[in-house]
Amino acid sequence: MIKSKRAEFLERSSYRQRRIRDGARLLPIVALVLMILPLMWPRNSPEQNQTSDGIIYIFGLWIFLVFVSLFLSRVLRFSDPSRDEEARIPRGGE
Repeated sequence: MIKSKRAEFLERSSYRQRRIRDGARLLPIVALVLMILPLMWPRNSPEQNQTSDGIIYIFGLWIFLVFVSLFLSRVLRFSDPSRDEEARIPRGGE
């Protein structure tokens, strides 16, 4: 029995766009985990003002997430949707 050697690959730009979309889908989950992180900080030291540290962390993380989502939206906006559609349509007989 002879097996056909068919090369399965995606173009580099199409592959990159799909990974960026995956990152955009994963961003809210990562953000949620990072937002919950200050709740797990130890609270046994009264001389540390942990409330202000937590607030600085939350707002710093929020600004970081705004910039990451802005970057992802700009990259995805300039993607070529016609190339992605061609990649999804299966070709018969090849």
